Amino acid sequence: MKHIVKILTLLVAIIAFWIGLLETSMLPRSYTWLLPIYFTISLGCYGLLMVGVGLIQFRTCPEEAVLLQKDVVEAKEFLKQRGVDVGSD
Repeated sequence: MKHIVKILTLLVAIIAFWIGLLETSMLPRSYTWLLPIYFTISLGCYGLLMVGVGLIQFRTCPEEAVLLQKDVVEAKEFLKQRGVDVGSD
């Protein structure tokens, strides 16, 4: 719930800033109307950048791979005891 409040607060602040720019003549009105589009595009680019950085920094976990293989073997044995065909070993 706290995360939603933060997001909504930020959204209200951005909208208030945008309306303030529309009311004043600091920027030409044609530029001001395009700010939400620029913001959305920038947010999308930021999201893609963060996904790319996360993929580049993705670490392999050999210990977890061994544990996962043990879990798979254990699950196959459990299912074989219950009479379920799990394919070849």
